[in-house]
Amino acid sequence: MRWSLLLVLVAPLVGCHRVSFEDSVLTKPAVRYRVGKLPDAWHRVWLEGNDLAFAEEGTGRALSVNATCEGHDDPPLPVLTRHLLAGFTERQEVSSKLVPMAGREALRSRYLAKLDGVPVQLELVVLKKDNCVFDFSYVSPPGLAEERLADFETLMAGFESERPK
Repeated sequence: MRWSLLLVLVAPLVGCHRVSFEDSVLTKPAVRYRVGKLPDAWHRVWLEGNDLAFAEEGTGRALSVNATCEGHDDPPLPVLTRHLLAGFTERQEVSSKLVPMAGREALRSRYLAKLDGVPVQLELVVLKKDNCVFDFSYVSPPGLAEERLADFETLMAGFESERPK
């Protein structure tokens, strides 16, 4: 009787730990992918709705990565970018261009916007590969993005994806 009660209590918890991040490789049920290694200034943080998120303490800069492999209905890259802008106000597109990434075309966009009334600069990259949508985001106070933009480039340059076996 005690064992069955223990199984009932523990079983739901087992499913919650199906995402791992080790040696720059994220693994979750639908996908496995690698990102470039970041300098020590970046610390991993929890950001709801993202597989990975990193912040640089005291600067207002943050990086995030997410893969969605189900339920996205294959919309075009500009539509996927607009989804990333949800919650931001006074959005102003600075640039948008197609760039090569992982053997595909990705859409890279830069925006100035506000989040809860606070001005931010956004660097967004959206990629569709292996039936998944990958998005990369870099958020910074305006005028402070360039100092760590190379870190964002490194994160993306190390990107490789594969379907789990």
